[in-house]
Amino acid sequence: MTTERTIVFSTKHQVTMKDPVTPDIDKDPVFMDFYQQVMPYTMTSKEAVFALYTSVNYVLDQNIPGDIVECGVWRGGSSLLAALIMKARNIRDRQLYLYDTFQGMPTPTEFDVDKRGNTGFEMMEKYGDDIGWCYALLDDVKAAFSVHNFEFEINFIQGDVIETLAKIKPETISVLRLDTDWYESTAVEFQQLYPRLSTGGVLIVDDYGCWAGSRKATDDYFKQVPGPMLTRIDKEVRLGIKV
Repeated sequence: MTTERTIVFSTKHQVTMKDPVTPDIDKDPVFMDFYQQVMPYTMTSKEAVFALYTSVNYVLDQNIPGDIVECGVWRGGSSLLAALIMKARNIRDRQLYLYDTFQGMPTPTEFDVDKRGNTGFEMMEKYGDDIGWCYALLDDVKAAFSVHNFEFEINFIQGDVIETLAKIKPETISVLRLDTDWYESTAVEFQQLYPRLSTGGVLIVDDYGCWAGSRKATDDYFKQVPGPMLTRIDKEVRLGIKV
C-alpha cells in the first residue's frame, strides 16, 4: 500500500508527503481503495480526505439536496473522490462543479500569509515557474476523470472565481469545499456559494489553519451571517454543517 507521494507545486517546488498510520481510518477498506486511487491527485492529508469521504456519504445518506462544489482543485483528487463515491452508489442526478484557474494562483493580497509567516507574494516569487505556482493544467485534470466513465455531469469551470462565479454556479449545493487559499477568492466564494448550501449541507474550508487570508475571509463572512461550528480536521482543514 502506497503511503508516500510527491506534491509538485511547480517545476521549482516539490515536496514529499508521507501519511501517518491512522488505525481507525485504515481499517475502512472502501475508503482505502478510493484513497489509493485519488492520492496522487491531492495534497490534502489522509484525515482530510477521509472527512470529505464521510461528508459525501453523509449528504447522500441523509438526502441533503444539491450538487458538489470545489473551488481550487489542483489535480482534482478531492472531486475525484466525490465522483468515485457517486459512481459506486449509482448516483446520477447530482453534478460536480470544479472551479480553478488551471494556471496557478492569482495575485495575492497583504492578508495572504501562511502559518510560517511567508507571504503569498514571496512564495510565488520564490517557487513560481513560467506557468505559475501551485497549478495543474486543465487537460491533465480532465484526464484523471476520463478513465472512469462517470455517468453524471462534471463541470470544469476555468478562470478566476472572482469572475466565473458571477456567471456559472449551481442552484443548490450539498457539499461546498473551498481551497483557493487567498482572501479575495475565498470571500467571493462565501458570498456567491454559501447561501446556496442546503441546510444540513457540509462546508469544508481547506486552508483555514494554513493561510491567514482564507481564515480572515471565513471569519469575516460569519460575522455577518449565522455560521456553523467549524471543527478541526487536521492542522489546516476545518469542517462545519450548515444549520
